[in-house]
Amino acid sequence: MLEKDTVSANKKLSETTYDLLHDQDGLNLRPYQIEAIEKAETAILQGQQSILLAMATGTGKTRTVLGMIYRLLKTRRFKRILFLVDRTTLGEQAQDVFKEVKIEDLMTLDQIYNIKNLDDKDIEKETKIHIATVQSLVKRTLYNESDSMPSVTDYDLIIVDEAHRGYILDKEMGDEEQLYRNQSDYVSKYRSAIEYFDAVKIALTATPALHTTEIFGKPVFEYSYRRAVIEGYLVDHDAPHDIRTKLRDDGINYQPGETVAIYDPVTGEITNSAELDDELIFDIDSFNETVITENFNRTVLNEITLDINPEGEGKTLVFAANDDHADLIVKILKEIYEPKGVSNDAIIKITGSIGGGNTKKVLEAVKRFKNEQYTNIAVTVDLLTTGIDVPEITTLIFMRRVKSRILFEQMLGRATRLCPRINKTHFEIYDPVGVYESMEPVSTMKPLVQNPSATFNDLLTGLETFNTEQQVKNMINLIIAKIQRKKQKLSPEAQSHFDYASGNLDPEQFIQKIIGLSTMEAKEYILKNTELFKILDDGYLPTEQKVYISDKPDELVSHTRGYGQGTTSQDYLEEFDKFIQDNVNKIAALNIVCTRPQELTRESLKNLKVELDSQNFTEKQLNTAWRELKNEDITADIISYIRRFALGSPLLNHDERIKLAVDKLRKKHIFSKMELDWLGRIEKTLLAETIIDRETFDTGSFKTQGGFERINKVFGGKLEAHLVELNGYLYDNEGMKTA
Repeated sequence: MLEKDTVSANKKLSETTYDLLHDQDGLNLRPYQIEAIEKAETAILQGQQSILLAMATGTGKTRTVLGMIYRLLKTRRFKRILFLVDRTTLGEQAQDVFKEVKIEDLMTLDQIYNIKNLDDKDIEKETKIHIATVQSLVKRTLYNESDSMPSVTDYDLIIVDEAHRGYILDKEMGDEEQLYRNQSDYVSKYRSAIEYFDAVKIALTATPALHTTEIFGKPVFEYSYRRAVIEGYLVDHDAPHDIRTKLRDDGINYQPGETVAIYDPVTGEITNSAELDDELIFDIDSFNETVITENFNRTVLNEITLDINPEGEGKTLVFAANDDHADLIVKILKEIYEPKGVSNDAIIKITGSIGGGNTKKVLEAVKRFKNEQYTNIAVTVDLLTTGIDVPEITTLIFMRRVKSRILFEQMLGRATRLCPRINKTHFEIYDPVGVYESMEPVSTMKPLVQNPSATFNDLLTGLETFNTEQQVKNMINLIIAKIQRKKQKLSPEAQSHFDYASGNLDPEQFIQKIIGLSTMEAKEYILKNTELFKILDDGYLPTEQKVYISDKPDELVSHTRGYGQGTTSQDYLEEFDKFIQDNVNKIAALNIVCTRPQELTRESLKNLKVELDSQNFTEKQLNTAWRELKNEDITADIISYIRRFALGSPLLNHDERIKLAVDKLRKKHIFSKMELDWLGRIEKTLLAETIIDRETFDTGSFKTQGGFERINKVFGGKLEAHLVELNGYLYDNEGMKTA
């Protein structure tokens, strides 16, 4: 503490330029990543102790953190940083980035500073960065009785990745007895652990939730998915495929007098019900959870697979309701593709049950899906919803509804990453269960936990966390006491299921079995029998445990695209037309597009795209709607669509329009070989960005080759005039082919 000079460090931090972060041979950070670092540093300089950065999935949070860590250590603002992750896989990804990405003088962070990784429990004086999981931090701070108790000054900065998870706001436990109390004020163990240290906290998340902002405050910087799409750093999704079937529209209905097959997930037994006294109705929200309906799954998958080639480029991720449902989907997909000669290896299930829950086997399956070209379709439940980076994912299929917008946005985030290797331009969404419509009433800012009452799950979590024999023994005694109370209230049916699941032990015999084991053996035995505690907690309510099996036939009703408020492609284009006509004289950038397109800048185009995006008008969906309505294979840009509807200009494919304009410029002048080579680079930039202006030459690859001033010399001082002329040709319809 005596060595630390915060005032001098703050001064040095504020005076250090960001040039190193721009370096193409180093981090080569994007503008928004540097902006995030600037906002975090400003908050630090202002004395803020808790800081939240919200950055969309796929926008490079880890590389942003890498640049931030380096600046904060280099300026000696902090002496030791903890990088906290909530899963081992995320920690391993961070370790790889720290070891592989060059920062300065072709050296990585791992080569510049001493880093302790996930397997390292203890830190040393020279340690500058420590990567750890939340679980390990909780054990070290809240339940540590060893001699090496961490000091509150071990870290002076904690960076929390994926902060929205928040460990579901578990209760803070001073004494184990608190687990029995109904506490309205939930405080997560995770929050308690990070607040143990006298440190500044910087948290990163893609989806801020209520509990995240309660801990870290409102975001000081936000970079949304829509903004990333507009700026070209993430891919957009096309209008979702809305697939309707007879069962989805009408539900599954049983009339009085009918019988229905009932599946018991505890015993695995299938029985027929007695004749129904009342009508029984299941809507789409119950499909694949309360009621198993193979015919619905087969009908929608038969339709969806017409669009998916498991031997082509791009990967498909299917979200199932539960593990049994994932098995059913895999079975159906293999049956659909097998007659076409597709190997079973192309379709895999990736859930926590792989290899009997073997973590190594699960990670192997994830790596196989990520790295092997032929494993193209993966079916998951929650395992691949966050933290897994597979840029090749081009298709998402929702076979389950979700009630959390945070989870839904994380699911969408699996497919948003750029993938130039396969020329990925967008991703497709297939929605046969109406997940979009089900999201309407759901708020992002709802707490993850709303019921404060303790359950066996609380006790089992505590038991799993404790390591010392005395703590484990105390927890086992609490569990036994709770079983003693619960066993008095079990229904005969619940008693029967307990006996079956425990291997013919009633609750009293189960208690005696625990008592007869050593403390650590009892812990292992209890944790192997978690299903029994679900029966005890629920009192075995048949309506919650039993699952109905439906053999009701199904058939496809429609397969359409969802364009938001416009129900058809024609509606969508008509709405766009109306918006343009109503606003062409109100929005300055719209007026420039229609009257002086050569004056349009990249900044004004970006702002215009933001305005249109807020009205749900995107290039991808406009192209899809036009293709559906006109049966023309058009890929035009947003400017072309505006001029088409405002002025009646011909609609040209984007690439074709660029090539025609550049060719026209070439023919108007005699260019040297150097100038022609630069025109080729300008053409490539236009194909990617639509607009080119003076600012373009002072960014990216142009900047590294001298920027505008140097390239202008190649063109004899006429570069700006050529750009104005070229931009005029881009929207000069004279002599251009019409679509």
